[in-house]
Amino acid sequence: MKYPKLRELKEAIKALIKGPFTTKFPFEPHTPFPRFRGIPVPNEKEGCIGCGACADVCPPRAIKVVDDLAANPPMRSIRWRHDYCIFCGQCERLCTTKEGVKLSNTEFDIADLNRNNMFAEIKKELIVCSDCGEVIAPKEQILYIAKKLGPMGYSNINLIVFTQQEFLDTSHIASEKSSQSSGRQSAFKILCPKCRHQVWVFDDHGK
Repeated sequence: MKYPKLRELKEAIKALIKGPFTTKFPFEPHTPFPRFRGIPVPNEKEGCIGCGACADVCPPRAIKVVDDLAANPPMRSIRWRHDYCIFCGQCERLCTTKEGVKLSNTEFDIADLNRNNMFAEIKKELIVCSDCGEVIAPKEQILYIAKKLGPMGYSNINLIVFTQQEFLDTSHIASEKSSQSSGRQSAFKILCPKCRHQVWVFDDHGK
């Protein structure tokens, strides 16, 4: 029992000389350590593509993805609830672009009397199927995939049609096709996998 008592006495003397280890926050600003994990901060303009991968890997389900198909255009909102967050960093580590969300090193004081104020949110435009209205992906996600694939993106008809609509004026082509009967020309619309399967498998008579 002799050695533990001496060790405790040594620590007590050190505490008397050096003072308390804790900081004086909130009376004085606190500087976190370099790898400190603060609140998740989404990068709406240059990183987040609205794919929702962060919500899939969030252990406490603190990230909510809601699609509003009634809006014009359809929109997706992604909300990070700080009051549910455990600051594990999985959303940052497994982000598709690696820049969509970062855990802040300085923002950690999130105390509030109203928990409904403790969140960060971004909204992204959705691309939906031209026939059934099923969600395909956020607009920025499709552009990101097209950029990553480069020339290989031309093997996907959806990427071809979408990039043409995004960067070229094809409104007159769409109006001409809309007056025709539905058939193989429907393949040159943005379709979900189910509707595209029906277009390519069945002819105009449904056979």
